[in-house]
Amino acid sequence: MEKIGDILNSRPGMREEYDRLIATVMGNKKIQEFIQEQKMTPEQVSRSYSKFYEYIQEHEKFLSNDPKYATKGYEPVLVMNHGYADVSYMVTPELESQQKEANQRRRVRLVGLPKSFKDIDWADVAIDDTRRVDAYKAISAFIKDFNKHAKGYYIYGDFGVGKSFIMAAMARELAKKGVSTTIIHYPTFTIDVRNSIKTDGGVKQMIDDVKGVDVLVLDDIGAEQSSSWLRDEVLQVILQYRMQEDLPTFFTSNLDIAGLEKHLAETKNANEVWPAKRVMERVRYLTKELRLEGENRRYE
Repeated sequence: MEKIGDILNSRPGMREEYDRLIATVMGNKKIQEFIQEQKMTPEQVSRSYSKFYEYIQEHEKFLSNDPKYATKGYEPVLVMNHGYADVSYMVTPELESQQKEANQRRRVRLVGLPKSFKDIDWADVAIDDTRRVDAYKAISAFIKDFNKHAKGYYIYGDFGVGKSFIMAAMARELAKKGVSTTIIHYPTFTIDVRNSIKTDGGVKQMIDDVKGVDVLVLDDIGAEQSSSWLRDEVLQVILQYRMQEDLPTFFTSNLDIAGLEKHLAETKNANEVWPAKRVMERVRYLTKELRLEGENRRYE
């Protein structure tokens, strides 16, 4: 078998190409720094030429966003592997940031609400109106001091003052802390529950999907068409579980707590005061009432 040196000497063109590649490798600043940092011996350097050249090629593709670069989002780096140089791939800050953002978005679950709610940040919450400051401070404190057994808030106020908005901003902020939040547009949810009655186990599955989440927000409660069945077999079941487990629960409504109790009592069959009171006991246990005031911002 011919030695590599004999082959190179017998083929001048190959020798020239080899010398050119070695000059390219050894003229690379990052490779020079790597050799010095790792205190590589001449033999180790010689046996690492192919990996050094691979690194140069891959790094050029990475820097130029070459479409042929196979490992998008990962930067080629030199490492030592059993005494010789090797090429490894390290996640870029850009990809890491994208992955972090994607994970945060997955922690915010929306039911019956626009996807754009996932883009609302806490910094977007306007506090230019002094009437909003108390609510802002209360929710901000909840986020800062979050624990999985904290009380939530029953947030009520006029149309368009930003009740749903501030809940979406809270959810995104909690997601940054690794906490998942489910925000349910309650009127839409009640329609979906009714439609699932004919599906075997459908209602139970929908209840089970939401009752145990980290943080639950029932948005716009009181705007749904009230019924004894929804109140007692759906809402009460969800709230009973969350009360037993001390799970953070929020509500938004145009009605104050007294108004919601009246709404839940008034069904098409009768004025059911005591069943409504049972549900409201759970609402009061889980939350503190908080009024959000301000101008209607819905069409700004």
